[in-house]
Amino acid sequence: MQKFTLTIIGFFTGLLAFSQVTSKNSIPNIVNQSQVEAHVRFLASDELKGRDTGSPELDIAAQYIASYFQGYGVQPLDSANSYFQPVSLFNESPPTAATLSFQGEEFQLVKDMLLLAGDSLSKESPTVFVNYGMPEDLEGVDLEGKIAVALLGRPGDTNPQSAFFASPQKQAQVAEMGGVALVELYRSAQVPWSLLVRYLNSDQMKVGGDAEEELPIVWLNDGQSTLKGLFEEKSGEIASLNIGSKIRQPVNTKNVVGVLEGTNPDLRNEYVVLSAHYDHIGANPQATGAEDSIYNGARDNALGTTALLSAAKYFSENPPQRSVVFLAFTAEEKGLLGSQYYTKNPLVPMEQIVFNLNTDGAGYNDTTKVTAIGLERTSAQEAIASAAQSVGLAAIGDPVPEQNLYDRSDNVNFAKLGVPSVTFSPGITAFDAEIMKYYHQVTDEVGSLNFSYAEQYCEAFVQAAENIANLKKAPTWQEGDKYEEAGKQLYGR
Repeated sequence: MQKFTLTIIGFFTGLLAFSQVTSKNSIPNIVNQSQVEAHVRFLASDELKGRDTGSPELDIAAQYIASYFQGYGVQPLDSANSYFQPVSLFNESPPTAATLSFQGEEFQLVKDMLLLAGDSLSKESPTVFVNYGMPEDLEGVDLEGKIAVALLGRPGDTNPQSAFFASPQKQAQVAEMGGVALVELYRSAQVPWSLLVRYLNSDQMKVGGDAEEELPIVWLNDGQSTLKGLFEEKSGEIASLNIGSKIRQPVNTKNVVGVLEGTNPDLRNEYVVLSAHYDHIGANPQATGAEDSIYNGARDNALGTTALLSAAKYFSENPPQRSVVFLAFTAEEKGLLGSQYYTKNPLVPMEQIVFNLNTDGAGYNDTTKVTAIGLERTSAQEAIASAAQSVGLAAIGDPVPEQNLYDRSDNVNFAKLGVPSVTFSPGITAFDAEIMKYYHQVTDEVGSLNFSYAEQYCEAFVQAAENIANLKKAPTWQEGDKYEEAGKQLYGR
């Protein structure tokens, strides 16, 4: 009896010791509110002036992230033993003049037309009206040496933002078919022409190497809905397109990258990429007097960067079975450029990356939830949902599919190449006034954050990352997803 009693005591003593070790290394003990708040307060401070791409303040943020990577024992991935991946970007100023002449009408830059992409051009070429310019519209059409004229966007689109994503796809196909330019007829009551001019006829930042000669995309104002009939009726007639030169200036910036090796010899050559962009939109140079000029970006994306740092800290003490790459991207706010550069110049082979869990967000209006954009699109759905549940939150999918959020964050550059990807975001149930109060506003400051929820959010992100990195089988796209075929090609399935 005494032996049995001693055995039981020994068992429970050992169990208690184990539970204490587990508790010490558990996510809630490693990801704590004070550390979360400290990271966000630094990254979203006035001193960093909104972390604009190319600014000295963004370089300070990069050094801050790299210092914590080093302190946590995260290893450099760069061959130069650096945590920094230099990203080659350039600032491009629009041409000062451009005209399109057709059937006795002359359309002028800004007043009637905008250059969405492309280089200088001076051409007299036949036009071809191609409806929406979809693959089925272009089938069998002779575009060699011609200007393709199309309706903006895709058939049935109600969201004008989707046109921005459709245009480059049309551009690529028109170029492949020998066309010299793509002209799209812009007609949207939702976004007036004057607002479009303010956005598009300004400096744009692009990835270096993309400055090579590129087929122009011209948006032509068809607010009166008269141009469709003209170009359709006169399809085949000659148009004269003249586009002036642009000015390009290099921009120096960097991604911050590190890696922790997995513990399983059979899985450590597979990588889970955890990512967040650390840039924001800078300051308003037109602010006057005591007016707040700094876009601090506490929600977007100091909080996401903090979640990434929290994961680095946790995994340095609790490495998972697969290896983990930690990526802090620059220039997300300039068009996902940091992630675009990385996926073109990966530091580990893309076919060895089995998942990208990105964290980014405009804010939150429901502190009982996390919103996972793309939740239902991969087989990692349960791994993410259970992670949120473990910290008392519910994971929901995209509540505003019409906003096309999946293709508007860094995850999409991985998805395009076939890597299953999800963007993990604070709880958004709608793009309502509560979101727009802070989204890209000077009000997105540290003092407006709920840090109890911020801690929960970071814990849920870390738990989701751990669940995915320890899955027996690598995640896959759900059948029928638009990126499924790219995944099959990437992984040779």
